[in-house]
Amino acid sequence: MPLTFHLHPGMVLMCDFNTGFKAPEMIKRRSVVVISPRPRRSNLLCTIVPLSTTAPNPVEPFHHRMDPRSLPGKLSKKETWAKCDMLATVSLGRFDRVMAGRGRTESAFMLRNG
Repeated sequence: MPLTFHLHPGMVLMCDFNTGFKAPEMIKRRSVVVISPRPRRSNLLCTIVPLSTTAPNPVEPFHHRMDPRSLPGKLSKKETWAKCDMLATVSLGRFDRVMAGRGRTESAFMLRNG
């Protein structure tokens, strides 16, 4: 079910990459950060940066280690990397909210400055 609220740059959401992508592309459900501006008209697409708890090997200038204090729920407990070389523009139908704790979801988590 697509999200019913407008996405803003800096939102942290879950994105389902299970369909339509093939390895070595992102191919599973993972957290992402929205980077596209809020559309002025109805737009069913959004550009994102995927996040990963696996450190890149080797770490390149386009990888960014996230400040754990800037992330929601369980993401704040693990080392998380922004994989800025894997930008994607995807349908809003791929997004879901981030689990914030046992049975709780964040309706819209905005990336915090550390």
